[in-house]
Amino acid sequence: MKILLIGSQGQVGQALAKTLPAIGDLVAWSRADLDLTQVEQIGPQVIAQQPDVIVNAAAYTAVDRAESEPALAHQINAEVPQRLAQAASECGAKLVHLSTDYVFNGQKNRPYQTTDVAQPLGIYGQSKHAGELAVQTHCQQHAILRTAWVYGAAGSGNFVKTMLRLGAARPTLNVVYDQVGSPTWSEDIAQAVTRLIPQLAAATFGTYHFTNSGVTSWYDFAVAIFEEAALLALPLTVTEVKPITSDRYPTPAQRPAYSVLAGEKLAALIGQTAPHWRLSLRHMLRDYLPTLSQP
Repeated sequence: MKILLIGSQGQVGQALAKTLPAIGDLVAWSRADLDLTQVEQIGPQVIAQQPDVIVNAAAYTAVDRAESEPALAHQINAEVPQRLAQAASECGAKLVHLSTDYVFNGQKNRPYQTTDVAQPLGIYGQSKHAGELAVQTHCQQHAILRTAWVYGAAGSGNFVKTMLRLGAARPTLNVVYDQVGSPTWSEDIAQAVTRLIPQLAAATFGTYHFTNSGVTSWYDFAVAIFEEAALLALPLTVTEVKPITSDRYPTPAQRPAYSVLAGEKLAALIGQTAPHWRLSLRHMLRDYLPTLSQP
């Protein structure tokens, strides 16, 4: 089985590049290999590879900046998946496309099912929802995997690394407590995708949710990060984390207040329940400690 990974240098892409070789011959493309802004070139380049499976881990993820760059967000998050879906159909490949909790408005108080109606609040969520629709329309052999609150050792733009950086520089931090979800380690997402691909067939194509199990707030997540970091003797100056409401931390894009995704459908298919978020956080910090100071 030949697997083509798009977005191999992203947070989840780097994790997938390590897990996918266990199930097939991997071709991993970064931005240097495939310019996603040149959408007309995507189809021919993908078809030339004749993959059996395409995994799209590439995305425009700057949630706030998307509000001022709607065209670029739409191009990367909607037009690119459409071209990948069309290419997958032409060469008979299966397509696994990663999506997000931001397709929902966050106004429910129970875990979102895959069948719940998407009502994105901002440009980022709208562009990701458009990408889902494009995949569903243009590639019958697809699996859409929504996830949320993603973090990992790669890159600097995730909550864990941001908290560690700020916690080493400031004695007090304010973190919102009225947004809840399930922090999800990129390595666990990669393992789930790797288990999902061999199960894809006519009866299993469709939409899935995957996050680490358990629910918390951004405030409680921050507290847990500092507790785990202290056990590892990481240099921290922070002595107090204060809970605040979202209106005290305004952002250009509105966030879903409730981002919990129901993952039972995927767990039943791959035969594995997602690890609890606190255990995965601990694992990530201990195993990837040498890389956490890297940009």
